[in-house]
Amino acid sequence: MSVKFVDPDTVPAPAGGYRNLAIIPSDQRVLAIAGQIGNRMDGSIINGLEAQYAQALANINAIVTSEGGSSLDIARITVFLTEKPSDWQSIGEANTKEFPEGPPAMSWIYVAGLFRPDVKVEIEAIAAVS
Repeated sequence: MSVKFVDPDTVPAPAGGYRNLAIIPSDQRVLAIAGQIGNRMDGSIINGLEAQYAQALANINAIVTSEGGSSLDIARITVFLTEKPSDWQSIGEANTKEFPEGPPAMSWIYVAGLFRPDVKVEIEAIAAVS
């Protein structure tokens, strides 16, 4: 059984492209995924907030896949950004590509800075796999 996503009718609908609740089955292994940034395998950081967002999501999916899961097993992400995206369409396209069955529960938090000035996005995740 995979993560079950619910938007209870007892609370307002999500204000954006996410789900309000992710229920992790008790027989799943929970993966606490460290913050991922927009870096490639060679360590280089991709330029641009939207491109970093897309790469960070791809990195998260690669980690979950390495444990036998898929994007359907990602229960929640927390997105830390140093600035607001200027191209929301690119953000939406990255979400659709990495979460084709729909987005997980998520929060977006704007911060003054991350660990390096060229890093504009960091994303933490919780996933559950068999």
